[in-house]
Amino acid sequence: MKRRELFGSLASAFTPKQELLVRPPYVSEHVVFEQECARCEGKCATVCEEQIIHIGEDKTPRLFFGESGCTYCDECAKVCEYGVLHISNKVPIAATFEIDVVACMSWHHVMCFSCKDPCLDDAIIFNGVFRPEIDTSKCTSCGFCVRVCPTNAIRVEVKQYG
Repeated sequence: MKRRELFGSLASAFTPKQELLVRPPYVSEHVVFEQECARCEGKCATVCEEQIIHIGEDKTPRLFFGESGCTYCDECAKVCEYGVLHISNKVPIAATFEIDVVACMSWHHVMCFSCKDPCLDDAIIFNGVFRPEIDTSKCTSCGFCVRVCPTNAIRVEVKQYG
């Protein structure tokens, strides 16, 4: 077991898990999920190359960042036959990401760049060596930073739908 995995497993015992309702990108009207997704067989989840789309008990898709993040590959929108997800509606995922400074090892003077390394958009910046922050102007809400954090210090908040 790697040190990072050990810290992650220890920290996860103290971090309560809650299921968030984060929807895939490519949607314009969020009320359509309940109306249309019940008729579908979850094709969006089967084509997701990162396997982060999970179908809930209500038959609607939601994103789970526990294993990976969204590449915005468009595949889920391409297979959506009911128009819930459509490429023309491509927008960032309706979630914000924040670093919990109490849980973050770097904020406690431990050299850790776990969240920065997978960030393709350079949205995680370090003020000094030990103070990472997420630059919301660069963050695409892909979620790749979530699973790699050994202490689960990346918090996901669902944006309110307009």
